[in-house]
Amino acid sequence: MSSLQGKVCLITGASSGIGAATAIHFASLGAKLALTGRDKDSLEATKANCIEEGLEEKEVFLCAGDLTVDADVERIIKKCTAYYKGTLDVLVNNAGIARHGTLLDTTMDVYDSVMSINIRAVFYLTQLAAPFLMETKGAIVNVSSVNGVRSFYGTNAYCISKAALDQFTRCTALDMAAYGVRCNAVNPGMIPTNILQRAGMSDEACEAFLERCKRTHALGRIGTTDEVAKAIAFLASAESSFSTGATFPVDGGRHAMCPR
Repeated sequence: MSSLQGKVCLITGASSGIGAATAIHFASLGAKLALTGRDKDSLEATKANCIEEGLEEKEVFLCAGDLTVDADVERIIKKCTAYYKGTLDVLVNNAGIARHGTLLDTTMDVYDSVMSINIRAVFYLTQLAAPFLMETKGAIVNVSSVNGVRSFYGTNAYCISKAALDQFTRCTALDMAAYGVRCNAVNPGMIPTNILQRAGMSDEACEAFLERCKRTHALGRIGTTDEVAKAIAFLASAESSFSTGATFPVDGGRHAMCPR
């Protein structure tokens, strides 16, 4: 039996990409899910996939909202914990955005939007979830990026936000250790999701970029959302019970490669 069986897990950004894959994988392990994202229709699609993995409909609770709005963050925590009668075992902070730009051409509006969702929202949601996680001696898993540990041209604000998320992971691990709550992060390399298109890249540019990424990852390929989801499940589960404050690369060796 999986150590996530019956555990209540809140996953942000669960409407697509890594978040959706994580929800579906957790469902296959028997976890009870609270899923949030901005697109309710896409959340419903994720829920349907989770039910196909064996969960009952009542074991997948949806709460749409915008994590950059404090009132939505507060509502999400309140509704999700109330639905599961005050229980929360795992928080997966997955929601995030990428924006292209250098120091010279990144506007402050773009900078603020990246920092708002990638780090400020994570800080506030985790702060609100902490009392519930302390009760269950639960786990926090943050979805960071290889951009948090390596520098890349043209993604200045995004790299800063992910480096901040890595530091948040370590500091939160120290803050919560005395309460039995662990906090770790995964640092994916290039994983094909819709994040590039949402950052403004055309389909043709995305295809060329993904092809080039095969040469910049030591294993000679890009990763999959399922591979990241499995790493998240490991860090969320009792299998990693002596790990906290870790930032775990899931990047095919990209962090070890010279920039090119």
